[in-house]
Amino acid sequence: MTTANSPSEARRAAASPMFADLSGDIGVSFEFFPPKTEKMNETLWESIKTLSPLGPRFVSVTYGAGGTTRERTHATVARIASETGIPAAAHLTCVDASRAEIAEVAQAYWDAGVRHIVALRGDPPTAGSKFQPHPEGYASAADLIGGLRQIAPFEISAAAYPETHPEALSPQSDLDNLKRKLDAGASRAITQFFHEPDTFFRFRDAAAAAGIDAEIVPGIMPVSNFAAIQRMSVMCGTDVPAWLARLFDGLDDLPAARQLVAATVAAELCRRLYAGGVRNFHFYTLNRAELAYAICHMLGLRPTVAKPEDIAA
Repeated sequence: MTTANSPSEARRAAASPMFADLSGDIGVSFEFFPPKTEKMNETLWESIKTLSPLGPRFVSVTYGAGGTTRERTHATVARIASETGIPAAAHLTCVDASRAEIAEVAQAYWDAGVRHIVALRGDPPTAGSKFQPHPEGYASAADLIGGLRQIAPFEISAAAYPETHPEALSPQSDLDNLKRKLDAGASRAITQFFHEPDTFFRFRDAAAAAGIDAEIVPGIMPVSNFAAIQRMSVMCGTDVPAWLARLFDGLDDLPAARQLVAATVAAELCRRLYAGGVRNFHFYTLNRAELAYAICHMLGLRPTVAKPEDIAA
């Protein structure tokens, strides 16, 4: 569901200190990936402990192409569900899996107390190859969502692409596909990351014009590593503005300065989205808490739930 722009809020953002006395009336969610090593697992869990006092709506855990992280994803999501009070969401894709295999995975999540699925078509295991449905699987995210609805009454989130999915025939066909996912049973869409607020606002307006009235949550990716963000942007068709490249130029060997610049850029993006009526944000954390926590703090959000020491280590 869209929120109208507030002229008074826009004037306030321009006329006063950008982050002065914001009310913190936002909802946030955080995305993690399953750790490969014990050290990465410690980092992940420290991040969850740091971010949990902000009262996230949910935290999600990604799922590798072709189910390559299936066990690690399940273990991470199940632990979040059992050891914290945070609603846990598991990513699930169509790649290289039959309907029966997907039903088995989904049922295992339900049995572990997971009630939220982020349903995606998924990318092929081999970069650059074309998605091919499993002969006995689902051909699209919309089909997957419809199948999940037959398994259990999951809450389901879907993906949206403000700059159009690279494989879509046109922006309109991409919006049509988003509508199919929502009509199949998804309750919200979470966007791919983007770098400028107008990208989201144009997409939000186009979605509304196409008859989409479900919640569309902007996905925020702080640019902690510019080379990596360039690679990911190319893969998902996200425009990297020239000013962003210039801003990170010369910071490769200055990680602390790069972190400060990353926080500033992402916080300004979120502040401008907030001025345009956005109240829910989804952060791609890359399993690090500092940037997401700092941005939430600048937007006025303060700890409201259990302290980190109250969560099992």
